[in-house]
Amino acid sequence: MNKIAQLQSIIDESNRIVFFGGAGVSTESNIPDFRSTDGLYNQTYKYPPETIVSATFFWNRTEEFYDFYKDRMLYLDAKPNKAHQKLAELEQAGKLSAVITQNIDGLHQAAGSKKVYELHGSVLRNYCVKCHKFYPVEAVKNAPGVPYCECGGLIKPDVVLYEEGLDNDVISGAVHAIAQADTLIIGGTSLVVYPAAGLIDYFHGKHLVVINRDATSRDKQAELCISDSIGEVLGQIEVHA
Repeated sequence: MNKIAQLQSIIDESNRIVFFGGAGVSTESNIPDFRSTDGLYNQTYKYPPETIVSATFFWNRTEEFYDFYKDRMLYLDAKPNKAHQKLAELEQAGKLSAVITQNIDGLHQAAGSKKVYELHGSVLRNYCVKCHKFYPVEAVKNAPGVPYCECGGLIKPDVVLYEEGLDNDVISGAVHAIAQADTLIIGGTSLVVYPAAGLIDYFHGKHLVVINRDATSRDKQAELCISDSIGEVLGQIEVHA
């Protein structure tokens, strides 16, 4: 049996699939990742990208943070790809119970997924640090320089910066979903970002599947490993309710 057929068989017999995804899911929608050879971490900036997207840098060098953030982290024209679409179909068919994502682009919801745990937040949500008024992403993108609220407070993206902790409610929801899953599909992530990658340890179900171009730390534990584009792989799956 080839690997796509094997994956199809696993999906057909599963009813509580959880998908755990990373940057590789979004790169197929032309959003660059951080760690590949042409990713953000390997491009030349005045400061390393991981320094720029830290809480310290945000508060101390807000203008330079937003110069980078608007230029390199907002891809508002990006569209969901075959992976996003197939996951939404699987949820609608009652096969998939949750998507857990390390991405901040909102593309899973744009494709129609309802139960999405965004471990690192979303660029689509922004709020005033003073009065907590909500602002859409366009208010940040179109602001000249640093975006400010009408109350005078600084507007901050609802994304988890380096040095910040993950949201407890999101974590507990993701842990519960993984613990209840009969199948866990890991896709488009190198599993090197913690604490997110550690959530995999809560899986005690039947089938562990890894779909990623490069090797991951969980390959030896997986029943099935597919080294290919996540969109191309999931795009071949048929959804049966």
